Amino acid sequence: MNPAASQKKALRARLLSQRGSLDPATVRQDSAMAARRLLDDPRLGAPHCVLLYLPVKNEPDTRDMFAELSRRGTTVLLPRCRDGEAGELDLYGVDDLAQVCPGRFGILEPDPGRCRPALDMPPEVAVVPGVAFDRRGFRLGFGGGYYDRLFARPEMARTLRIGLAYDFQVVDRLPAEAWDKPMHALCTPKEMTWISP
Repeated sequence: MNPAASQKKALRARLLSQRGSLDPATVRQDSAMAARRLLDDPRLGAPHCVLLYLPVKNEPDTRDMFAELSRRGTTVLLPRCRDGEAGELDLYGVDDLAQVCPGRFGILEPDPGRCRPALDMPPEVAVVPGVAFDRRGFRLGFGGGYYDRLFARPEMARTLRIGLAYDFQVVDRLPAEAWDKPMHALCTPKEMTWISP
C-alpha cells in the first residue's frame, strides 16, 4: 500500500470510530445546527433543485433539511446506487421520505417505482457526506468513487458542491488524486466555509 493510501486508511478508521461513538443527542443537535447554517447562508440563494443524501453510520442528518427545502418548494434529489454498475449513482426526485427504502449497503435510497428519475434536472446544489474534508475542499469518502464519478458528469459541471460534516471531520490536508472534485464550501455545526478556487 502506498503512503497516501495508508494515510487515508488510518484517517478513515479513526474518524469513522469517532463519528460512530457520537450519542444520538449530539447527532441531532449538531445536524440541526449545520442544517440551519447551510440553509440560512445568503450565498446559497434560492436553488430550484438540491441533491441531498440520507444519513448512514452517524453521518450528519439531513432529514430536517429535506423537510425545509420541500416546504420552500425546492425539488429534492436523492442518490441511488445503480443496479449492476459498481461506483455509479442515479438521482431521483423525491417528494416524501415515505418514497425511500433500504438499498445497497443498507442506505435508504429512492424507490425507483415511486420516484421520478432526474434525467433532466441537474442539481444547482449538492450536499455531500464524507468521512473527512480538508481546508482546500477535498473529500475522503468510503473509497468507492461514487461521488467522484457523479461530479465528473458534464451535466454536473455547474453544480455547487457543499460538504456537510461535524467539526472534527475537517482536517488541514488530505492526499488528493487528479480526479478528485473539491467542494466549493464546507458546512459544519460551527462554520460555513467558502473555498476560493
